Amino acid sequence: MSRFVLAFSCWFRILFGKKLRPDVLPFLPDEIKALPPPTFEKPEKPEKPEKRPEKQPERPPEKPRVSPAQAHRDGALAFLALLQREGRLVDFLREPLDGFGDADIGAAARDVHRGCRKVLEQHLSIEPVMPGAEEEKVSVPKGFDPAEVRLIGEAKGEPPFRGTLRHHGWRVVEAKLPTLADGVDRAVIAPAEVELS
Repeated sequence: MSRFVLAFSCWFRILFGKKLRPDVLPFLPDEIKALPPPTFEKPEKPEKPEKRPEKQPERPPEKPRVSPAQAHRDGALAFLALLQREGRLVDFLREPLDGFGDADIGAAARDVHRGCRKVLEQHLSIEPVMPGAEEEKVSVPKGFDPAEVRLIGEAKGEPPFRGTLRHHGWRVVEAKLPTLADGVDRAVIAPAEVELS
């Protein structure tokens, strides 16, 4: 009777594409045991008629995301473009000064200084990192930030350190830079100028 139940079970397993139970193996002939196990393909589902998608409201195309490195690069180039536009900084720095006298260089530097200072005042709020006049004696407290205070010379012992303020440093408190427009080549910091005749 147990063989009958086993045979019936095997018949249903084969009928529905399932593996035979391990306890059937001793009853199979040696030729069948040597065959690789059968593989069964799932029957393909009949294709359903295509439903027309309901018309969805159109969304504006998503703007491609800009990497932080790209955003920093674009911001730096935009700021350099402002310095060039207002103070001609790039022209001044790229000009070889060997053939000019000190008076000529001083006159040009005055214009560059005026324009670049205007950009700083319009777009950045800046304050000294360490208050006090240069060449005054100062104390560097314990737990100071090395990004804010650079020690010159050999530091002996533990802070607080005493020394002479050589430069008070600068910190940007607020930046009010213009919004960068899409599709503008930031690598062009000053367009070429052509006077038509």
